[in-house]
Amino acid sequence: MFLRRKIAALLVLLMSVAGAVATAPAASAATYAAYVMGYFKESPNQSGDSYALHLAVSSDGLSWMPLNQNNPVATPTAGMQGLRDPYILRKQDGTFVVLATDLKGRVFNLNNQYIHVWDSANLTGFSNYRRVRLHTMATHSWAPEAFWVPSRNAYAVIYSANNGTRDVFMVNWTTDFITMGSPQVFFDPGFNVLDGDVLVDGSNFYLSYKNLSNGNLYVARSTTGLPNSFTTLTGGLRQGGAIEAPILVKSNTSSTFWLWGDSFSPANAVFYAWQSSNVNGNSWSALNQRAYTAPINAKHATISPITAAEQSALISRWGAPQWNRLKSYNAPDRYVRHAAYAARIDPFPMDPTADQQWRLVPGLADSAGVSFESVNVPGRYLRHSNYALRLDPNDNTATFRADATFYRTAGLADGAWASFRSYNFPDRYIRHSNYALRIDPLGSGSALADRQDATFQITY
Repeated sequence: MFLRRKIAALLVLLMSVAGAVATAPAASAATYAAYVMGYFKESPNQSGDSYALHLAVSSDGLSWMPLNQNNPVATPTAGMQGLRDPYILRKQDGTFVVLATDLKGRVFNLNNQYIHVWDSANLTGFSNYRRVRLHTMATHSWAPEAFWVPSRNAYAVIYSANNGTRDVFMVNWTTDFITMGSPQVFFDPGFNVLDGDVLVDGSNFYLSYKNLSNGNLYVARSTTGLPNSFTTLTGGLRQGGAIEAPILVKSNTSSTFWLWGDSFSPANAVFYAWQSSNVNGNSWSALNQRAYTAPINAKHATISPITAAEQSALISRWGAPQWNRLKSYNAPDRYVRHAAYAARIDPFPMDPTADQQWRLVPGLADSAGVSFESVNVPGRYLRHSNYALRLDPNDNTATFRADATFYRTAGLADGAWASFRSYNFPDRYIRHSNYALRIDPLGSGSALADRQDATFQITY
C-alpha cells in the first residue's frame, strides 16, 4: 500500500510538471499574429538620439506603432551606458533574450569585447541585465544576433568583428547567454562584411548581410546554420545612397518575406524594404514607402513575431502613442509638419521631431470633426487663413474654431487612407501644393493628382 501511494504521488508530480511544461509559451507552439520591433534612435541634428532599447508593435509587419511614447523601455547601466543594434530573440522556452552592441553615440573606432544582455519573460519588463564578453581580440563586437541550432543543441551568437584579416562575422555558442564559449569565424566570404541577420525557416537558415566592398545587401542560405555553410542566393540590393543593418522577416499570414534595410545616406534613419514570395530565389521587389511606416528616428532594428496576446500585453504595459503623424499619399517620404508656424509636408527625417506630431482632438467647432493640435506647441492648432494652413493659437472665437475644424472622409485617392474636408468651406479639402498645405475645392471629379495631394495616412 505504501509503495502504491508513493507511485501515485510520483505520477501526480510528473503530470504536474508535464502540464507546466506544456503550458509554457514554447516557440514552436505559438501562433503568431503580430510583430515586435526593437531599435535605438538617431535624428539629423542629434536632438532625437537615444542609445537605449525602444519597442514598437505591428499587426501587419509594415506599419509600426511605437510604445512608451517612443521613449526607452530599457537602458544599459554598465560599459558605455548606451546601446546600438538591439536584437530580440525568442528562446526555446518561449521567453526572450535581448542582445545589443555596447556603444553610445556615433564613434566607430573603439574596440569592445562585450555586449549588453537582458532576459525578459514577455518584453513587458527586463531583468538580469549583464555585459558578457565574447572574445579578447582588439576589435569590436557589433550587431550581435542569435538563433537556435538544433544540431549543436545551443544558440549561435553572431556579431561583426575584424579577425585580423578582414571584417567577418564571428560566432560564440551558448545555452544561457552567460557562458559564451570560444569565438570562431562564422562567415568569411573573402571580402569585408557587416551586420549579419539570420532568419530560421523550417530547416533552412537565411543570412542577410552587407557587403562592405560594394555597399549592397545580400541573402544567403544554409541547411545547417553552422559556420562557413552559407551560399549567397541574391544579387546586391540597395535603396537610398547607403544602406546597412538588413532584417529578414517572414509574414505570419502568407508566404511573403520582407527584407528591411537601414539607410544612413543621404539622410540618416530612413528604412527601406523589399518583398519576395520566394526567399530561395533572386527576385526581391522594392516596396513603395506608401506601404510601410517605421517608428520615428528608428535605427538598426530587430523584428520578431509575437502572439496577439503578447501584442496586447505590450500595449497595455507601455502604452500607445498620444499623438499621430500624417503621411502624404503621393509623397510618402513626407509628413505634415509645422515650420515657422506654416503647415507643409517635408521629408522624413526632420528636426525637431515633434514638429510632425499631432494630437487629433474632437473638432473645435463640431465634435464630430477633428482638429489638429501641435504636440510641441500645445494650444496651437492647424487652421486655414486665406485658404493657407498655418499653426495659430486658439483664441476661442467662433471663426478660429470653424477654421480649425475638419471632417475626416475616406481618402479621395485611396479609401483606406483619409482626406479632410473643411468645416466652414465644405467644398474644400486639405491638400499640399508645392509642399505647402492649403484648402482647395476638390471632389470625386477632380484630377487624380489633386485627389492624391489631398490624401493622407494617419499613422505614428
